Amino acid sequence: MKVLGINGSPKKEGNTYLSIKTVTDSLEKGGFESEIYHIGGKPIRGCVDCKKCQVNKDRRCVIDDHVNELIEKAAAADVIIIGSPVYFSNMTPELKAFIDRGGRVFRANDYLLKHKIGASIAVARRSGKNTVISDINYLFLIQQMIVPGSTYWNGLIGEKPGDVLRDDEGMKNLKSLAENILWLASRIQS
Repeated sequence: MKVLGINGSPKKEGNTYLSIKTVTDSLEKGGFESEIYHIGGKPIRGCVDCKKCQVNKDRRCVIDDHVNELIEKAAAADVIIIGSPVYFSNMTPELKAFIDRGGRVFRANDYLLKHKIGASIAVARRSGKNTVISDINYLFLIQQMIVPGSTYWNGLIGEKPGDVLRDDEGMKNLKSLAENILWLASRIQS
């Protein structure tokens, strides 16, 4: 099985990346192939509501940027983990643009992500994590994906690079999340 991690942070290997990697490393030990795609900081336009994805049904957005590549990677994955740092109580604008545009393309093409497993992760200096987690989960739920739980919400505390690795409760939660993804994936496969 394949897991795709989507790093919404502009910092390629910062706290959000480390959080996603904690989960993907555990999934690799369980036999998954993994890739972490860095979307943060790339020039990605927001949705312009042209509705051409609903007419064309070609698994693409007519705006030609990194979103189309990411749509194909998500469609090929069995598990999608999306992480973002908290920016003024929400996700990064690049990630939001992907969710808005990709979400429309997924739905317009017979729910490309239906029955896949989705997990959200948010990293904050202090607060705002639950808003980000909820907003990412809304994408998963409207796409008819399966969202596993864990011992707490998937939010971590960190400001300086590497801080999340010292968030013992957050790390414990991510390990539990990985265990639950592995369990769920084994049930889906059987």
